[in-house]
Amino acid sequence: MKENESQIREVDISFLWRALKRYLPWVLMAPVLLGTLAFVLSRQQPAVYEAAATLFATNTTAAPDSVSGQATVNAPPLPEGVMSQALQSEQILLPVLQTLEKNSAIPQEEKARLGRQIRREIQDQNLKTLTLTSRLDFNGNGTYTVRSRARHPEAARVLANLTSAALVNWDRGRGLTTIRLGLSGFDAQLKEINAQLSGRALTPTERQSLLARQARIQDSRVQLAILENSAVGVLSPLVSAQVPRLPVSPKPVRNAVLAALLGLLLGVAGAALASLSDRTIRTEEDMLPLGLPTLATLPRLRQRDVLLRGIVRAARQAGLYEAVGFLRVNLMATLATRPHPVVMMTSTAPGEGKSSVTATLADGMASSGQRVLIIDADLRRGTQAAVWKKYDEVGNWKTLGATGGARTTPEALLRPHEIEVLQVEPNVDVLPAGPGIANSLSIFNQANIMQALNLWRQHYDVILVDTAPLLALADGLVLGRHADAVIMVVEYGQTNIHGAASALRRAERAGLKIIGSVINKANAREESSYNYSYSYGAPTEPERV
Repeated sequence: MKENESQIREVDISFLWRALKRYLPWVLMAPVLLGTLAFVLSRQQPAVYEAAATLFATNTTAAPDSVSGQATVNAPPLPEGVMSQALQSEQILLPVLQTLEKNSAIPQEEKARLGRQIRREIQDQNLKTLTLTSRLDFNGNGTYTVRSRARHPEAARVLANLTSAALVNWDRGRGLTTIRLGLSGFDAQLKEINAQLSGRALTPTERQSLLARQARIQDSRVQLAILENSAVGVLSPLVSAQVPRLPVSPKPVRNAVLAALLGLLLGVAGAALASLSDRTIRTEEDMLPLGLPTLATLPRLRQRDVLLRGIVRAARQAGLYEAVGFLRVNLMATLATRPHPVVMMTSTAPGEGKSSVTATLADGMASSGQRVLIIDADLRRGTQAAVWKKYDEVGNWKTLGATGGARTTPEALLRPHEIEVLQVEPNVDVLPAGPGIANSLSIFNQANIMQALNLWRQHYDVILVDTAPLLALADGLVLGRHADAVIMVVEYGQTNIHGAASALRRAERAGLKIIGSVINKANAREESSYNYSYSYGAPTEPERV
């Protein structure tokens, strides 16, 4: 179980690493672009300054029920959340704005902006310019911090101090409310006593009782009126706000770093998602679901080398010869019991490089002393003559039958005993396709292909047949029945796995002996699934095949 989990983790890491290498420019570009954009946008934003004023809260456990013998009157305790609600009320903030507008040290533009913004935040019940945080114990004792934000440092300081003062006054007003309610009650009682004294005839005893009661109430009212000036609240100023020296925002560098990190995460996620959704063939593992072994993975050639030297010579210089060596060894090991084998080279669609693979494979076999004949059987779009760069040259023609024999594949199939082949390299001969023809399938149906191949294989160690793609024409399905082995060439990052599966199903139904595949034009900088390395420049498309 642990071994399986280790293998799964290894596959996941390998997959992620290949995805990063494949999309490395985009992965690196995302954090650079997002970081630069965040830095530029941050630099364009106006500076914001923040100031803070601190209030001390001393909550009492119960409100006083009497005023006798007390020097002060305390406000009731502050329930949790009341301060935050009070801060968003017009009762506190509108007087603050009115006082702020009279301050000459603050630019008029900033005062107008703060007024508009705070009034809008009051309407939306979403105060952001002013915030309140608290650090209280279980009994509600602790500190409240009022923070204000403005585009001018003095405005931030004044706004924080005005708001904290307004909260202290509001809290003290809660204590005055108790006193004022008591005064109103005493006034109501005195009014009632005065009405009784003047309203009807009273006995001396009743009058004396009312007058005594009136004196007591008046004495209590005087004492309560004295306490009106000594009422205190739960809050008291602790630390006043100071002028901020540096703005709290924007922070271009911090924003750029955070945006770059986000861009890097998005880039990695995008690379992984793109790799998961990529249904093209890139590694040997991609061919495993088709049940088709990979005989070799061939790297891409540089366009400049191909133009200067030709495909075959460029392959020798670039080191592709070593990769083709793996293909040659695997192929000959598979066909060890078959003398003078005929191997058909095909692909799923045009442009995947089957003709260049055929040519380089022939060159590799020839270098080991084997005699190779290449039959260009792609009669509609033959390319072997162009690959060897001998099509427009007189060349060295060799006679296999009679002098003046057929020099193209269609003619040779109809007259297999009378052909001439073009010697392009030592031990490598080519039978060109000749001018393109539309009715290529009729040529193969008329010819005795088995007889021709058996006759020609007597002169060569290996015959390589370059045919049309399986999904484009049925020519390969006809020729493949007479081949000892069929190799399917797929293009790295271009051949769709569904297309390869369709071509494979057609070949199997036709009875073709497909022994494996070749992944062509691989990017060595992205993949390291094959066990040989190369040093190339920027790869480009080397040929049209």
